[in-house]
Parts: sequence; C-alpha cells; structure tokens
Amino acid sequence: MKFLKFTFVFIVFTGITFCNAQLLTEKNKFTHQDTLRGTITPERAWWDLTYYHLDINVDPDKKYISGKNTINYRVLENNNELQIDLQAPMTITKVMQDGEELNVRHDGNAHFVTLKSNQTIGAIKSVDVYYQGHPKEAERAPWDGGLSWKKDANGNHFVATSCQGLGASVWWPNKDHMYDEVDSMLISVTNPKNLTNVSNGRIRKLEVNDNTVTSHWFVSNPINNYGVNINIGDYVNFSEVYQGEKGPLDLDYYVLRDNLETAKEHFKDAPKMMKAFEHWFGPYPFYEDSFKLVEVPYLGMEHQSSVTYGNQYKKGYLGRDLSGTGLGLKFDFIIIHEAGHEWFANNITYKDIADMWVHEGFTAYSENLFLDYHYNTEASADYVIGTRRAIRNDRPIIGDYNVNHEGSGDMYYKGANMLHTLRQLLEDDEKWRQILRGLNKTFYHKTVTTQEIEGYISQQTGINLEAFFNQYLRDIRIPTLEYSITDGQLKYRWTEIVEDFDMPIQINIGDKSEWLFPKAEWQTMSITEDDITVDRDFYVNSKKIN
Repeated sequence: MKFLKFTFVFIVFTGITFCNAQLLTEKNKFTHQDTLRGTITPERAWWDLTYYHLDINVDPDKKYISGKNTINYRVLENNNELQIDLQAPMTITKVMQDGEELNVRHDGNAHFVTLKSNQTIGAIKSVDVYYQGHPKEAERAPWDGGLSWKKDANGNHFVATSCQGLGASVWWPNKDHMYDEVDSMLISVTNPKNLTNVSNGRIRKLEVNDNTVTSHWFVSNPINNYGVNINIGDYVNFSEVYQGEKGPLDLDYYVLRDNLETAKEHFKDAPKMMKAFEHWFGPYPFYEDSFKLVEVPYLGMEHQSSVTYGNQYKKGYLGRDLSGTGLGLKFDFIIIHEAGHEWFANNITYKDIADMWVHEGFTAYSENLFLDYHYNTEASADYVIGTRRAIRNDRPIIGDYNVNHEGSGDMYYKGANMLHTLRQLLEDDEKWRQILRGLNKTFYHKTVTTQEIEGYISQQTGINLEAFFNQYLRDIRIPTLEYSITDGQLKYRWTEIVEDFDMPIQINIGDKSEWLFPKAEWQTMSITEDDITVDRDFYVNSKKIN
C-alpha cells in the first residue's frame, strides 16, 4: 500500500510540474544571443510599434512557411539601424522600405537592417520583411515551443503555434521583446482549401482560391508577440453571446468536426469563467476582438482572444486534480487557467520575462477565485492550499533581467499562495476584489514591471509590502513562526526571513483567533491555553521549540 500511495503522489506531482514547466528550466550562463533577445537594445529603443500585417502561406505537407511581415512604426529618436528578430532555420530573404531593398546584417537570431530614408522623429514608417523556411517543430508543445504539425483522427492536417519564452520569432519576423506591444494587427494566412485557419481577433475576410483559402483576422487591441497564433484544422464553429459588464460579448468556439457535440456540452465552463473573472478582475479586456476557444493538438495556451484548448474534454488537468482536494475536478483546468491569462498576461503584460510571475501567479490564483465565485470561500481556500504540494522552493520566483530568463516554476502556486496570504492581511474581501479590478483598470493594455505591480498593491492596501514581496518573490525560504510556551507565556519570532520582514499572522489559541505581530526578535504574550495552531490560510511554516 505504501508503494501505491507513493506512486499516486509522484504521478500527480509530475503532472503539476509539467503544467508549470512552460520554459521553466534553470540556466546559469547567458550568451550574447540571450542578451540580444532579452535587452531593449539601442536598435529597438528608437522606434515604437504601431501595426503589423503578417501575410503568410502555410504548407502543412512540407511543414513550410513563407511570406512577409509589414511593420509600421513611429520614430522616437534619430537612428538608422533597426533590429528584427527571426530564429533559425527560418531565413529573411529581403527587407524593403520605400521601394528599395535594404542591407541586413545578421547576428544569430537578431537581424540589423540599415535604413536609407530619413527617419524623422514623429514620422510613421514601415518596412516589409520577407522570409521563409521550416520553423522549429515543437516536440512537446507548449513547453518546448514552435510549430505543431499533427494530424487529426481522420488524417487531416492539424497545425498550431506555441512560443512563449522561446519567442514569436521562432515562426515570424518581429520586434521580439515584450516591452513593446503592437497597437493593432492584421493576420493573413493562406492554407489548403479543405482546412480552416483561426487566429486572433475577428475574421475580416475569407478569400477562396482554386486550391487554397486565405483568412484575414484583424486584432484591434494591443497584442504581445507570443499571443499571436495560427491554428489550422478541419474546424467547425459554434458560438453564443455573453451579456457582460461592457455589453454583449461574442464567445466563439472552434473545434474539430468530430468533437462538436462533446464541445457544446463541455465548453459551458467558458461563460461560467467569464462571469467569475469579470466579477473579480473587471470587464473582459478585449470585447472588440471577441473571445474564442480553439482546439489544438497540444494542451493549450493563452493566445489573446484566441485561447487554445487541448485538455481532451476532461475536467481538471487532463482528468487530474492538481490540488488533491477533489475541487480541481469541478472545472476544466485549461479553460479556466488559460482564459484567466486574458487579464494577467494579455491585458497586463510583463516587460521582461523575469517578471513572468505577474502572468502565472495571478492566473494560478484565478483558479481558486473561480471556485470562490461559484462555490464558496472555504472551497477556494482548500484548493489553493492544496496546490502547495507543488511548490519546490528551488530558486526565486523572479528571474534574471535582460537575458530572456524566467524564474522558478513556483511562480504558479507559490505566487497564488502569496496572493492568498495577502488577502488574509486585508481582512476585507471587497477591498481585495477592488484591488484586483484596479490592477486591470490602471494597467489596461500595458506592459509592466514587478515594481509597478508591487507598488500599486502596497499603495492600495496601505501596507508597506516591500519585505513581503522580497520574501516570497526573491527568496526561497518559507517564513517560519518559531515559538515556545512556558507557564502561560507564549514566546515567538520569525525565522527564515528577509530583512525587515514583520508580517502579522493569525493563530488559533484553543477556539479563539488572535493576531500576532512577530519580528525577527523574540516577542511574548500571556495565554490561557497551550493549544496553538497557525491559520492555514497563511503560507508559512511553524516550529514549536522546548
């Protein structure tokens, strides 16, 4: 029996690790290419993205993409060299501006274009970047990134992109740094006639040719690079209209033909998700572009207004409950988690991937807020506390800046439990809800740093949370409440803490709840009972000493 129990725990924990493994590998040495990818270089800083028109042909038989990206930009400073990113084995064939072909200097995956025309400050200019090649194939999407070239059960091509961390430049040329989101975008995709492409935003036009079909999808809101996607398959569509905070919202679903009836029942989690998250986070951020769930041949991803889905029409995470409480089987993990990213990732977007916790911590936390809305606060607490078994405390949640390096996978459930702990400090759930909604309003369609998010929460709570965030985001130790009881005197202090950490905490003395205000130095208080437990809602350890 012991062996069977260990096996079950190992399988579940492995599932959690896979769920959180999207890029999340340790890296100790950084290269010149890491710096070019992760830094706002001088060749990036002088121009501001305004518009993309990605116009490509996708040949699934050859696993080949060709076409061009027209890049419109506003000139901010005087410069004549512009950095465009495209990863091998894809190649740039030529770059044009004002009818002239331009010289391109190649430095690995970064390509530096020398401009000939005058780049007047304030002017809107454009370049056409032509490219082609066999993009990196994803072996285990979405974690390794690239193109998934698969077939459905009927032998039809089933193609999709996933590229967070690795970068959108793995399949199309762009300014591949998160700090600068394009204001709007047109995505034109030509593919075999018997297949349908679904991308971000709304379908603007469909052109049917002899052997191919071209779809034109327009995104009217700012969008980050990895949020752009193509999904090509034998899709059928159904839809509904959700009456949301900003009015009617189109919910569209694209699924493989054989899964239509199953999806109509299973995707009822989508409007339930929208109701819960509009309550907690504010209006869905992309009403103009609609909300879509699109079936793909991998687990799923948070592509803006085109959330991809591959959870096999099961509740939980591929049929498993990541919390171990049973509550994770109350909803489809991928629908809830990936759609939660519409608020935290697509609306509020990190400038540097080192701050990826802003995406993943809040979105992992959204899972238990979904339960809070549709069930109760106790259920939501059970769930998020249950996910603590996935926390490894192996390295800090925040990664290294300017080298495209993310922090520990603990950004998911350590991040969620940090936020759950913070909710307890407020003792005011409505105020906490308004802070979450205020984040999405204040940073609406913006790229942010962790300092901006931390500063906003500190300001709105009225609590100096600098040491709190340093403890959970930048340190791997769990705060430990060390205490002893002698002759009716409780002696207590914090250990395993960063400088100035003095978080108050609730304890239970018998059947009564009391607040303690520990510091690094010993404190004392008189108590009438020896039965003491720390409130489970705080992500801390406790240690009784003699």
